[in-house]
Amino acid sequence: MIAPETLAEIRDQAAATGVTEAALVDLRRTWPGIHFTYCSEDEVPARLRPYAVGAGFDIYLVSNAEHCVAFTDNPEAATGVVLATLSED
Repeated sequence: MIAPETLAEIRDQAAATGVTEAALVDLRRTWPGIHFTYCSEDEVPARLRPYAVGAGFDIYLVSNAEHCVAFTDNPEAATGVVLATLSED
């Protein structure tokens, strides 16, 4: 489970630092129990809706329930966060 308040803090920190490998290192250090990854928006299936929107990125949640990582829209089931950077076109 990732609390909505924590997800808001993650969004705010990512907005302040940008979505880079160095920023993910800081996020992992701040929230060691949460798995973080990033990608570009075109790597996320178009049918999915983001959990939250940040400045230049969308936030998606993932769960590793049943030993398989999958996207989820439920913060109570979430074990990780995907930050998907948005293209500028």
